[in-house]
Amino acid sequence: MENRIVVGGALIHRGRVLAARRSAPPEVAGRWEFPGGKAEPGETPAQALERELLEELGVRAHALEELPGRWIVRAGLELRFWAAELLSGDPRPLQDHSELRWLGPEELADVDWLDHDRDVLPAIARLLATA
Repeated sequence: MENRIVVGGALIHRGRVLAARRSAPPEVAGRWEFPGGKAEPGETPAQALERELLEELGVRAHALEELPGRWIVRAGLELRFWAAELLSGDPRPLQDHSELRWLGPEELADVDWLDHDRDVLPAIARLLATA
């Protein structure tokens, strides 16, 4: 059986990236991540990211490129990260998040990232340096 894709989005706007603090489930509450979620059957990872950012944050975004690395987060679930640009809307923590922060390249270490999200920070720092 093929793994189901979970996509995390590095939402970039004006040289900063959006970080979201988890409010659920309890084992990750209070830690920070790049928002996203599971791809539905028939969706590409890019389509899933754009849908998830609309559902979770109330924003329209455009998926730009897949970032390096893939992680098995549990049996049957493979996490991939994508860079995305904000097209419209003001992000709000609508689902599973208690707080949002825009972070510049020098602020990426200021929050307690989930482990897999921390792994992709070097690629995000490179993106922000060219944004």
